[in-house]
Amino acid sequence: MTASIDWDAATAEAVSLLREYLRIDTSNPPGNERPAVEFLRGILAAEGIPSEVAESAPGRSNLFARLGPSAGGVCLLNHTDVVPVERQFWARDPFSGDLVDGMVWGRGALDMKGMGILELMVFLLLRRTGVPLAESVSFLAVADEEAGKRLRRLLGRREPAGMDGHWPGDQRGRLWSRAARRPPQVFQIAPTEKVPLWVRLTVHGRPGHGSVPHGDNCAEHLVQALERITRWQRELRILPVMKEHARALTGAGVMRSAADDAILRAANRNPSLRARLSNTVAVTTINTGIKVNVIPAEATATLDCRLLPDVDADVFLAELSAVIADSRVELAIENRFVGAESPLDTRFASVVRDVIADMAEGAHIAPEMTSGFTDSRIYRLKGIPAYGFVPCLVPPEELGGVHGHNERISVENIRLGLQVLYEVVRRLVASP
Repeated sequence: MTASIDWDAATAEAVSLLREYLRIDTSNPPGNERPAVEFLRGILAAEGIPSEVAESAPGRSNLFARLGPSAGGVCLLNHTDVVPVERQFWARDPFSGDLVDGMVWGRGALDMKGMGILELMVFLLLRRTGVPLAESVSFLAVADEEAGKRLRRLLGRREPAGMDGHWPGDQRGRLWSRAARRPPQVFQIAPTEKVPLWVRLTVHGRPGHGSVPHGDNCAEHLVQALERITRWQRELRILPVMKEHARALTGAGVMRSAADDAILRAANRNPSLRARLSNTVAVTTINTGIKVNVIPAEATATLDCRLLPDVDADVFLAELSAVIADSRVELAIENRFVGAESPLDTRFASVVRDVIADMAEGAHIAPEMTSGFTDSRIYRLKGIPAYGFVPCLVPPEELGGVHGHNERISVENIRLGLQVLYEVVRRLVASP
C-alpha cells in the first residue's frame, strides 16, 4: 500500500535542502562540482539508495542513481554547476541560501539547483511511500552543463547503467508568469532548443606608444567589426514549435493572435520571443591592452551565437564573416553543437497535460523552443525523447535572475513544482 504524503513537511524539507545546496559554490568556471555530488550522494545514502559517481575531469563529478527495474522509464536530469556571480550587484549574498519573505535566494535557485532538489525529493518520495514501479526512475546530476563539454565526453566513453531511460527532464521549459488581474496560468514543455555556436574573434596589430596612433590598432579593428555585427539584421522565422507555442498562448489569453504577423509584431516588443524566432549573436567578452598608454598587439572578443535548430552552422559562419568584412579578424569556434527535436505525441507529454488539467484547474500547456541549451540535446541526438519541463510559475522579475542578479525562487513555487512533478513521474512509472 502506498503511503500518503505530508506536502507541508515535504516542502519544508525541500526548502531546507535547497538552502544547504545553494551554499555549495559550484560556479563554472572552475566548476568543482565534487562537493555538490558528495552532498547529494549523502542524502541518497541516508535513505539507503546506492549511487554511482563518475568523473569527467578531476573534480568534475557526475552522480547517477536508480529506483525500480533496470531499463526504460524516466530519467530526472539536472546539473550541479552554476554560472559565476557579480557579488556587488546582488542584494543578498549569492551563496547564502537566505530565506526571506517566502523566497529562497542564491545562485542556482532557478538554474538549476532548485529543480535538482525538486527531482531529488520526488526520487526520495517515491522510495519512502513505497510506490510500486513498473518502470525505472533515474536521478542524474551532472557537471559542466554551463560549458557544455564534459558530459558529452563522459557519455562518449562510459554510460552509467540505465542511460537508455526515456524523457529526461532538464531545466528550461521556460516558465510563463502570472501577471496582474487574474492572469492565465501557463506551463511550458520544451521538445527542442536553440543551438549554441560560440565564436572567438582575434585581431593582431602593431603595438606602439599611445601618443602616436599609426592606423594599425587591433583594438580599433575589433571595435569596428563588433559594430557591424551588432547592426546586423537577421531574418525572423516562425518554426512549427513556435507556431504551436503562439496558438497555445492565444488560447490562454496571453497573446491576442497566433497569426504570423501578430507573432512578428509581438517579437518586436518581446526580446525573449524574438530570440526564439531568429539566429542571435551576443557580444559577451572583450579583451585587449596592457596599459593606457600602449597600443595593444592583440584584441579578442567572444560571441555567443544561438542558432535555430534547422540552421547550417557553416552557412551562418559564412554570413558572419561577410558581415565582419575584415580579413584581419580571425574567427575560431570555441564550442559547436548540433540541434534535434523530440516529438510531442509521446506518453510523457500526454501525462504532463493530464496532470496539469487535474492539479491546476484552468491552466494551459504550451510547447516551446528554449533559447538556452541543456544537456537534453545529448539524449535527443541519441534518439531518446527529452523535454524541458519545470512545473512552476515564475514572474518575469524573478526569471531575470537566471544568469543575472538576485536569483531566487518562492517557497510557493517549490511546493507547486514538487507536487506536480511527483504526480507526473508517479503516473509514468507506477504499476497499474
